[in-house]
Amino acid sequence: MKIIRAEHLGMCFGVRDAIALALATAQREPLTILGDLVHNETVLAELRARGIRFEHTTAAVQTPTVMVTAHGASERALNATRQRGLNVLEATCPLVHVAHRALAKLVREGFHPVIIGKRDHVEVRGMTEDLAVFEVVLNEDDLEKIPEQNKFGIIAQTTQPIEKVRALVQRLRERYPNSEIRFVDTVCQPTKQRQNAAVALAQQCDVVIVIGGAQSNNTHELVQTCSQFCPRVYHVQTAADLRAEWFRETDTVGITAGTSTPDSLINGVEQQLGLGVNEIG
Repeated sequence: MKIIRAEHLGMCFGVRDAIALALATAQREPLTILGDLVHNETVLAELRARGIRFEHTTAAVQTPTVMVTAHGASERALNATRQRGLNVLEATCPLVHVAHRALAKLVREGFHPVIIGKRDHVEVRGMTEDLAVFEVVLNEDDLEKIPEQNKFGIIAQTTQPIEKVRALVQRLRERYPNSEIRFVDTVCQPTKQRQNAAVALAQQCDVVIVIGGAQSNNTHELVQTCSQFCPRVYHVQTAADLRAEWFRETDTVGITAGTSTPDSLINGVEQQLGLGVNEIG
């Protein structure tokens, strides 16, 4: 088999910085992280092994210091945590902060807020919990349910594919041609790079392996993108998930990975593939 890596893949700077902050803090004092720091079980297991605790509610926190994940949180959630007397560390990705500020500015200027993303995703919850009214859309069916407004202000979850986002913005413009619509592109550059690289990879491969956590939104988006250009696309979390029946010796196999996937997992998958079909699975 011939094995090709995408030009851009794997862990982004926001995730690397969040992990580094967590590890450095845990060396000095007990630490609890609110929610999953990143959506990758291997990374979370390594953090637990360093003594870092994970809780999903502030009430359950038993350490003086608590960390907000790379996905960010609302001011309401942050204030509630501080009111408990906890020391709050923010590992929020700087590009998620950019999206929060863009949304707040649109609201201040009188635009009805629309967020393109997954309603139940932690990043989107962090964007919307401070808002009295808002819309969250992920597809055209969601968009069709939005009532007409004089002014729409649109941002996106940072890990959404930019082409899908632009298509939904255009559809809203067509649906409400008399409304003022302002779109602020908040899809992060690492996501764009990985999506574009995934397209280029899938176009030249017989099989694409996408490495990432089961709950990782951007990994799922990479799977969907690659599936548009390659007939065989498989999502794995580690090399142990690879199956021999997916491959032929003559295949060109592409590898890409989500933004919370560490280099060790990518290298492990590549090494396993390099052993050949008979050694997989």
